[in-house]
Amino acid sequence: MPGPALRPARRGDLLGLPAEVAPSLLGAHLTTTVAGATVTVRLTEVEAYHGRGTGPVPDPGSHARMGPTARNATMWGEPGHLYVYLSHGIHSCVNVVCGPDGVAGGVLLRGAEVIEGIETAFGRRPAARTPRDLARGPGRLGDAVGLRHPLHDGIDAITGAPHHGATVRLALAAEPVAGFASGPRVGVAGVAGTAAFPWRFWIPGEPTVSPFRWGRGAAEL
Repeated sequence: MPGPALRPARRGDLLGLPAEVAPSLLGAHLTTTVAGATVTVRLTEVEAYHGRGTGPVPDPGSHARMGPTARNATMWGEPGHLYVYLSHGIHSCVNVVCGPDGVAGGVLLRGAEVIEGIETAFGRRPAARTPRDLARGPGRLGDAVGLRHPLHDGIDAITGAPHHGATVRLALAAEPVAGFASGPRVGVAGVAGTAAFPWRFWIPGEPTVSPFRWGRGAAEL
């Protein structure tokens, strides 16, 4: 049977605040071609992050909370590019930049199902025991799709323009996912990881959604 209808993402789809745009990325397909190998994932879990001055409430959990830096420069740029950052010095994590050019924001891709290029994804994730584990969590997802920091930071998922040997395309579900869930972000410290920021969105029942854990001090707030 054919899957859900998709359409290419446009910059205009991503001009809203990340917390508003994030649910529309559920069910979207991200297709990467890196060194000639193509992988497509269907997004099942995402998290929104705002930068300094973005939206009515400051986001203390964002990389851009203090303003522009060399690390977070992509978050302040044109929507539809990907902010690829390094986590714990090991994992490359992928975000879709949202909001107008000059306003910082991004949606972290936390979990996904690999629907094309599963052999390639297993080659990049040899520790994965099952297909469910290939992109279950943001570091695993980054590995599975082959995007690496700093090489692919800033790559454009709207035009698909080549960037250091890679191309990326984002396709949105023609009909938004109904019945998605939301809650605190995973592993974010302090108030930024509490119900005050219910900016994690996921498709209930999907096995590729990552397990929830409280960030440092968040459970006590």
